[in-house]
Amino acid sequence: MKRQKKATWMSAILLTIILAITGCGNSSGGIVEGKVNVITTFYPIYEFAKEIGGEDANVISLLPTGVEPHDWTPKSQDILNTSKAQLFLYNGAGLEGWVPGFLKGLNKDSEVKAVEVSQGIQLINAEGDDGHNHGGAVEDPGHEEDNHAHDDHAHDDHQHETGDHAHEDEHDHEHEGHDHAHEEEHAGDDHSHEAEADHAAEEDTGADTSGDGHNHSHHTDPHTWVSPKSALIMAENIKNSLIEVDPANKEGYEQRFEALQQKLIKLDQDFETELSGLPKKDIVVSHQAFGYLARDYGLTQHAIMGLSPDAEPRAQDIVKLANIVRDNQIRYVFFEELVSDKIAKMLASEAGVDTLVLNPVEGLTKEQAERGENYFTLMEKNLQNLKKALQ
Repeated sequence: MKRQKKATWMSAILLTIILAITGCGNSSGGIVEGKVNVITTFYPIYEFAKEIGGEDANVISLLPTGVEPHDWTPKSQDILNTSKAQLFLYNGAGLEGWVPGFLKGLNKDSEVKAVEVSQGIQLINAEGDDGHNHGGAVEDPGHEEDNHAHDDHAHDDHQHETGDHAHEDEHDHEHEGHDHAHEEEHAGDDHSHEAEADHAAEEDTGADTSGDGHNHSHHTDPHTWVSPKSALIMAENIKNSLIEVDPANKEGYEQRFEALQQKLIKLDQDFETELSGLPKKDIVVSHQAFGYLARDYGLTQHAIMGLSPDAEPRAQDIVKLANIVRDNQIRYVFFEELVSDKIAKMLASEAGVDTLVLNPVEGLTKEQAERGENYFTLMEKNLQNLKKALQ
């Protein structure tokens, strides 16, 4: 009798563990009936959508904790969940090269609305191999670039924009991109062509070029969220999308958006105030993820690798960057926590300087998630490290 009770008790514990593991397979759970289900492609969008959605929305992140987004691709379960959702939020600007095929794979009766949350941001064009088709080989007709940033993948972002796109006017450029009656006609093109005229030019940031004589193809820099100014536009796009699919809860979405907006405005002001008076403006980073941050706050980015952290630098790039570090009296080489710091540390050793973290906030490590870190805590740490490096 005791053995039978013990066996039953053990079975219950085992079942609980299995259910817990199953529930934790996705960092933010599964589809919830009776709620607005929002699928997001990676961490910053997930965090903003969760803050704005609050109790009215069930927000799911496709990207697991601790995974770098550039090379991640969705699984069949992600397609099934998205087919049942009401809203699919992705960054666009070339980050998720898998999105067109993903949307074509959704169930034909799916009513999910797909929205590219980077709409309204004046995008940056960068030179150099992005490593794996995330930055520009999948063209984004909704963000047409006329001018080009002269950015060798081992060096800097020149970013171009015309000043005629105030972000207050850009929040209605959402992309359904998956109307299943039209997906066959458009061969997976999930971007609205009507947005082309709204993204015609970018602003020169004054970043240095390497001039190494190599021919480099141009790619859109997708790392929009790293600048609080761009994050403000993304957050408003998310709010507008939630209201569109769930107008009954408009008041709650607007209230929570306003709270998030105030935090982003303060973060933007902190970056403006604290970086503007620093004597140095050059930063050396592990991969070309800080172009929007550099453009918006008057910095010059020198990148070891291209738009992808997997793009390999050439030996001459390391030598040139070591010379840049010495010539500009740069004291730190920045590295990231979700990718290997080996090359950044090699450059720092070559140039005789130290290393610091500059986080592109593409995702959280497991340790950061356990500590309750978020977009704002990571960006505040970025600001402190930038101040230390640029003194």
